[in-house]
Amino acid sequence: MISSAATSPPAAPLTRAYSGDPLSAVQSLLYIIVVALFIITFSAQPFQIPSGSMEPTLRIGDFLLVNKQIVPHAATGDPLPGTGIHRGDIIVFYYPIDPSLHLVKRVIGLPGDRIHLHEGHVYLNGQLLDEPYAIYRPAAPDGFRDNFPRMQSAEPGVDSRWWINMRHLIDHGDLVIPKGQYFVLGDNRNNSEDSRYWGFVPHAAIVGKPFLIYFSLRQPERDDPPATARLESPLRRPSLEERVIDHLSDFARWDRTFQVVR
Repeated sequence: MISSAATSPPAAPLTRAYSGDPLSAVQSLLYIIVVALFIITFSAQPFQIPSGSMEPTLRIGDFLLVNKQIVPHAATGDPLPGTGIHRGDIIVFYYPIDPSLHLVKRVIGLPGDRIHLHEGHVYLNGQLLDEPYAIYRPAAPDGFRDNFPRMQSAEPGVDSRWWINMRHLIDHGDLVIPKGQYFVLGDNRNNSEDSRYWGFVPHAAIVGKPFLIYFSLRQPERDDPPATARLESPLRRPSLEERVIDHLSDFARWDRTFQVVR
């Protein structure tokens, strides 16, 4: 056993992390900005959900963090190990019709897959696809939307270039997905403009995968139940704590905060 005969040096006095020097404060702020820019550029990026096409998975007012590490490396052309695009993944991508916009949808078909819809339900490579995430809210019948691909006549809302190109990709009633392309749909199946209406998502247009809802703003017109008659109750003055809680619950869906996206 080896022991040290030397006495321990006296403890160094604690120092404050911030000395009050304005230059130090500016340096700290710049460091935070650089780290944030690095994360946004190479790792994660925030987005807000503006529409209900991905309900109930993603709701209007949800704020997402998107993992950008699935984007291929500039040098190798490959994504990081263990990443990539799979069926069922939710992705954020540049809208093929207007690349200045971002959309979020779920990947249904990969390159080489064969897809068609019958009465709103997806058949992938000849098999009915199990989609526990999809909802079918009441909507007017739509032969193109529900029995895709349907080529009897041009449909309102369908991109004209996609309408022409789609004809060359149909084989025995199935849409065949080309190499490097993905077929995406919204979970709110009857209220989503998706690959049925404007075509495939190129791999190069994919920004990343949402992985976390870090905040969610309430939408009173959508979140609040219809008013119902209530029994009269005696009036009382709410406490400060109750008023604070009511105020906080009025603008946020706290039950969705820090929820993992699946």
